[in-house]
Amino acid sequence: MASENASATLNQADDIVPLREIIKKLVNDEANFTQEHASHGLNAIINGHSTEAQQGAFLTALRLRGIDRRPEILFALANEMYSKAIKPALSFTSGKDYVCDIVGTGGDGWNTFNVSTAASIVAAGAGLRIAKHGSRSSSSNCGSADLLESAGCNLDNVTPEKVNNILNNSNFCFLFAKTFHPSMKFLAKARQEIGFPTPFNILGPLTNPTDPKYAVIGVHSLYLGPVMAETLVMLGRRNHWVVCAECGMDEITIDGPSHVWKIDSEGKITHQIIRPADFGLEEYSLDLASSTSLELNIEILNKLFDGANSTQRDKAIRSFVLMNAAALLFVSKEGPTLQDCVKLAADSIDSGNARRQLELFAKSSL
Repeated sequence: MASENASATLNQADDIVPLREIIKKLVNDEANFTQEHASHGLNAIINGHSTEAQQGAFLTALRLRGIDRRPEILFALANEMYSKAIKPALSFTSGKDYVCDIVGTGGDGWNTFNVSTAASIVAAGAGLRIAKHGSRSSSSNCGSADLLESAGCNLDNVTPEKVNNILNNSNFCFLFAKTFHPSMKFLAKARQEIGFPTPFNILGPLTNPTDPKYAVIGVHSLYLGPVMAETLVMLGRRNHWVVCAECGMDEITIDGPSHVWKIDSEGKITHQIIRPADFGLEEYSLDLASSTSLELNIEILNKLFDGANSTQRDKAIRSFVLMNAAALLFVSKEGPTLQDCVKLAADSIDSGNARRQLELFAKSSL
């Protein structure tokens, strides 16, 4: 991980401290809740030294005490989680020697279709090597894993040993979080039953085991933008965008302004507001991009990759995906302007390259 040097200053939580004690500290003295407390709390969960009730209490307290507003705490949790991840060995024989990702925290409550998943595949069709890190939905009707499985991908079969071969034969691979972060299985039930976003929604985008060189990361609330950006810098990440729509969606939106926190190659963060017009695209109502079921999500994805562009809904969905794919292409220096990168993304769809990347991945996952 790019954070290895940065994390050298942080003591990993090797000793098991009862989660009950960590919760007491968090509830009664959150002002003095430190990186070490956070690491010890996660370590207790990872090593199976906690009950489901304690896990739920820990997650709830982290959120209600505003711990997800503190970059140094997220940094500690991300380091602890990443240290336990299974990292695939990557060695590319041709093309780009790095991977990229488009990912969101989820938990925004908007129930739009899977924009980041579709945009990732489109970016792959435009030439980027994508290692998308994700999971099933914990707070919406359809997560990235749910969608890809419905598209014919056997995600349980994508093991760490197979990732390198997949990415040498195609530009898209999905890394199922439960496979690459097996230690996090203890939290899965509590997160799903709680039903609201917790700091662990934020940790997923921070702990992609392939350590992407370029990424666009969406957050579910505006307050999280600078927090996520600062955490990424602490982790050693560079050339990333953190995005959040004005309305509180973890994507670049089609219906108006979106906020971007840009991390440059030196780790400097700058804030900017962008609109569809910056991409050379029109604005659309978010109602046109809504989806209420997994079945509708897969139908939308298929129509998109078939080049559907006749109805207002078709155009809105296409623009939504083009903007988010173009953002990653721009961050990855594939084009000089956002509008140039929209053209690259559009060609990925219209040429059939995006669909081919999905089909290649589905075949390689069987």
